[in-house]
Amino acid sequence: MRKAVIGVMGGASADERTRGLARRLGQLVAEGGMVLLCGGRPEGVMDEAARGARERGGFTVGILPGSDPDAAGGGIDLAVATGMGNGRNVINVLSSDVVIACPGGAGTLSEVALALKCGKPVVALGFDPGNGFLPWRGGRLALADTAEEAISLARGFLGRAEAGAASPEQLL
Repeated sequence: MRKAVIGVMGGASADERTRGLARRLGQLVAEGGMVLLCGGRPEGVMDEAARGARERGGFTVGILPGSDPDAAGGGIDLAVATGMGNGRNVINVLSSDVVIACPGGAGTLSEVALALKCGKPVVALGFDPGNGFLPWRGGRLALADTAEEAISLARGFLGRAEAGAASPEQLL
């Protein structure tokens, strides 16, 4: 059976609190036997989450915006060079079973929106994505304050999908 893929999205620049959340999240993804997928760059949420997963022996995938796989951060096991710039956000979302979004900017919000539009569950960790996302709360969108809570919510989404409890459209 295929391992669950947790997409960790967030800002290239991150404050200390967000970096800590991302690193802890990466550790928990690895400890749970899941694959961590991120933007792959050596900065911000991407770098911290990947490094956290690697610290705990996890497997990490970085979906890079450029064409050079060597541009990946040190915590990335498999670097996928897309040459697609921000268009790689579609790959991030579609390759993830659940997206956990940490604080970030427009790129992060675009990944949240894409995930919801594509029927993927999203956990917003440490921030509220805003009123434009209200229709999805309580369905495919959940809010978490801690990495532990985010992983618990992600596991709940995965459990619903495995049980066939609801199609993505029914979760809206």
